[in-house]
Amino acid sequence: MLDDIRIVLVNTSHTGNIGSAARAMKTMGLSSLYLVDPVSAPDGKSSALAAGAGDVLASAITVNTMQEAISGCGLVVGTSARSRTLSWPMLTARECGDKLVQEGKQHPVALVFGREASGLTNEELQLCNFHVCIDANPEYSSLNLAAAVQTLCYEIRMNYLDMKAAQYTEREAPEYPFTDDIERFYEHLQSALSKTGFIRENHPGIIMTRLRRLYNRARPDAREINILRGMLASIDKMADKTTKEE
Repeated sequence: MLDDIRIVLVNTSHTGNIGSAARAMKTMGLSSLYLVDPVSAPDGKSSALAAGAGDVLASAITVNTMQEAISGCGLVVGTSARSRTLSWPMLTARECGDKLVQEGKQHPVALVFGREASGLTNEELQLCNFHVCIDANPEYSSLNLAAAVQTLCYEIRMNYLDMKAAQYTEREAPEYPFTDDIERFYEHLQSALSKTGFIRENHPGIIMTRLRRLYNRARPDAREINILRGMLASIDKMADKTTKEE
């Protein structure tokens, strides 16, 4: 799914920023880089700043217009400052990551970054479904291009990992025992501990209360309760054998 999230850099003027953006992408698991009319093509400086992300840089697609870069995308989000003449639906960085990940499951999506000095033009911003603004320090909100790419790619990755964790939890949700099964476990536990002399059979006292609290806090699932019952059965067997030998 991350392969369908495009990072689009428009009219980048410094080749080093292209390499740094590629590195920022790769650290967050993204690989689809589009370059719209860069002032200069990626060069040795780009490669040096890409570090281990040379593959992302090498596979970057260069096009002439933003329309070409976002062609086939079902969602386009453009980076923007808030102060624009024409108001547009705004996302926070976190909301942007969530929306790109959710829609990236269905179709290609694009996150567009503008020029280092002037950002995206109003015409380019109007090609976007949403705008995203990074809520930086209002007294000093200047972020260089690579830092902005890193910040938003991080939000994409965090939302992606949350989605994977939710899928895993849903798939691997444990089966918990019914209350009747839990009560039978506690009865078995008290019986086994009485046989070993750990507690008095007729006076379990506070020990059983504390053990109940311990197991309730741990909340063992059905398989774990079966394991515990098997352990208690083994204790029963040994205790009965010892009694017979005596």
